Amino acid sequence: MNSEAFLERIRGGLIVSCQAIDDEPLSGAGVMPRMAVAAMAGGAVGIRANGAEDIRNIKAEVDLPVIGIVKRNYADSPVYITPTLQEVEEVASAGADVVAIDATSRLRPNGLSLEKLISRIREAFPELLIMGDVSTLVEGIQAAALGVDFVASTMSGYTPYSPGTSQPDFQLIEALVQRVDIPVIAEGKIRSPDQAVRCIELGCCAVVVGSAITRPQEITRTFVESLERAVPLGKDRLAP
Repeated sequence: MNSEAFLERIRGGLIVSCQAIDDEPLSGAGVMPRMAVAAMAGGAVGIRANGAEDIRNIKAEVDLPVIGIVKRNYADSPVYITPTLQEVEEVASAGADVVAIDATSRLRPNGLSLEKLISRIREAFPELLIMGDVSTLVEGIQAAALGVDFVASTMSGYTPYSPGTSQPDFQLIEALVQRVDIPVIAEGKIRSPDQAVRCIELGCCAVVVGSAITRPQEITRTFVESLERAVPLGKDRLAP
């Protein structure tokens, strides 16, 4: 799938991130593919998935573009989203249409720079589309200059130098749309339809939502925390 075909499929729509890490209740074979089927039934235009097995199984279940990542921790780098060519190869071999990589300014394992990683991806997988997950405008401009096909606001709040708020970074999203000459995808802390709509209104080509749709433990926690703050009507007027 080339860039134009991918954009045609996702434009103005919702990409659902179907991921579960190892210690979460929905982790396990077959769960995320069914989540992807549910997302497609609800009108999702694409899926973001973690790990070769889930990517492969999701591709077998849904006729939607898949953005693939592999999360892996290395002792010598804070970068964990598709940090090296090994993870890119796993994503590509599983059949993902796009590989998303951490495109922050931080060095990857073994001191690998973002420029070098992108160069190696282009050499090894020339047909694979690349989405750069950034945390700042400077990183977005740099990723675009290095040749990624799309940038996403995914990493805002997840680097020490980006805003650590509980809300989507609308300021970054707007700045990326205005300053980079490649499509921008909004991702990160988008928890309501109104927030997703605002991202599109700011000029994004699509919106990625994960936890607010596919992590029931997080969805439950938001309800529980809200209820814990609730004060029943008239409670303060009750006799002791």
